[in-house]
Amino acid sequence: MADIKYNFSDKDLRLLNSNKAIKLLLQQGDNINPERVLRYVKYEKRLEEFQVELIKLQNWVIENKKRVCILFEGRDSAGKGGAIRRVTHHLNPRNYRVIALPKPTAQERGQWYFQRYISRLPNPGEIVFFDRSWYNRAVVEPVNGFCTHDEYERFMREVNPFETMITSDGIILIKFYFSITKKEQAARFADIMENPLKRWKMSPVDEMAQDLWDSYTGYKVRMFAETNTEQNPWIILKANRKTAARIQVIRHILEKVPYDK
Repeated sequence: MADIKYNFSDKDLRLLNSNKAIKLLLQQGDNINPERVLRYVKYEKRLEEFQVELIKLQNWVIENKKRVCILFEGRDSAGKGGAIRRVTHHLNPRNYRVIALPKPTAQERGQWYFQRYISRLPNPGEIVFFDRSWYNRAVVEPVNGFCTHDEYERFMREVNPFETMITSDGIILIKFYFSITKKEQAARFADIMENPLKRWKMSPVDEMAQDLWDSYTGYKVRMFAETNTEQNPWIILKANRKTAARIQVIRHILEKVPYDK
């Protein structure tokens, strides 16, 4: 077998000589791939730099009593939760909340649809991350039969005025959509089912996601067409590579929130 030659710069070699890189190389056993290790070390370094900026951003939010609301949407296993964990990893937990709501109670089903979300919007000096949001009714609910056609149509009529109201009141709203391919979703589902530590993530809705792929796509297309407004646009992330998507999420947050850079 021919020897593999790598064209690493001096900077790359310094990174590969770090304790983290050496540990990762040793973990690879006989299948050593320095290029992959270098990519990951660079990702970790960039992530740490961005996380430092996120702390500055949070301090600005707290000091100026700003309200920031960030939505994470996307197909099942698209990487929303992992991205939220990287964003919040070093933030002050007293000044942010992660909202991942279960299915509505009987009482909530009798309320105006947006009511359960309004009560969880950010307070002054706070950032709120929605791991799925009111946009459940735009895609997940109609695909799986969790709402009626009339309820869906009413939501589509009301969502833009609702977002206009909250942003006009001063809330900074950022809407992310994590986009993955059908093949990538299938691979992630397989990984979840093979890992006993992750198996709890697989819900009955997830199990149907591959069969309902085209239905999800149809509702997603309409959601973008009607709710990608000039005031509150969608940021669509190519999320097949989790590390790249996480970096892009933080980059966009740093760009969208007008903190003192």
